[in-house]
Amino acid sequence: MLYRWTRELHLYFGLFVSPFLLLFGVSVFFLNHAKVAVDRWTSVDTVRDVRVPASLELLRGREAVDRAREMLPQLGVTGEIGFTRVVTATRHFVFPVSRPGMETTVDLDLDARSAVVSRRATSVLEAFAYLHKMPGPHNVALRGNWVWTQGWRWFADATVYLTMFLTLSGIYLWYAIKAERRIGLAMAAAGAVTFFGLIYAVIS
Repeated sequence: MLYRWTRELHLYFGLFVSPFLLLFGVSVFFLNHAKVAVDRWTSVDTVRDVRVPASLELLRGREAVDRAREMLPQLGVTGEIGFTRVVTATRHFVFPVSRPGMETTVDLDLDARSAVVSRRATSVLEAFAYLHKMPGPHNVALRGNWVWTQGWRWFADATVYLTMFLTLSGIYLWYAIKAERRIGLAMAAAGAVTFFGLIYAVIS
C-alpha cells in the first residue's frame, strides 16, 4: 500500500511541479550568461497633476511603499515596488516597479506633482529570471507588496517542498525495486563524490 501511494504521488506531484522546475532551471542559464541593457527604455511618459500623499518625502520602509502604491493607478503602472528613494536636493521621490514582462521607474517631482514614467519591456527569459528571484531574501520587509508576488511566493515555496518529496520518494522507490539497487547505489555514490568534490574545490 505504501509503495503504491508513494509511486502515485511521486508521479502526479512530479507532473504538477515540472513546469516550475523548468522555469527555475532555464532562468539559471539566463541569470548566469545574459547581458541586459537596463537603461534602454521602451517608452518615457510624463504624468501631470499626480495626487501625492501628504508628507511622502518623510516616509520610509513599508509605509513609503504603501503610499507609493496608492499612486500607481494614476500612473497606469502595476507590479512590485522594489524600494523607494528620496532625492532631498531636488525633492524627487523615485521608485522602481517590476512585473514579468515590464520594468518601470517612476521619478516623481514632489513640488510640480508630475511624474516621469520610464518603461522597459522585458523578454520571456527576463520574465523567468524575475520570477526566479522573487520574492527573494533581500528587502524582506518590502517584499510581497504586489498581490501576484504574494501568490507567487506560495508556488515558489511549494516547488521546494515538492522537490524534496520527489527526491525522498525517489530514493524509497529505488530501494523498493531490488533489481535497481546496484546501479542506483553506483549513481548515488557518483553524485555524492561529484557534489562533495565541488564543495571542497570551492572552499579550499
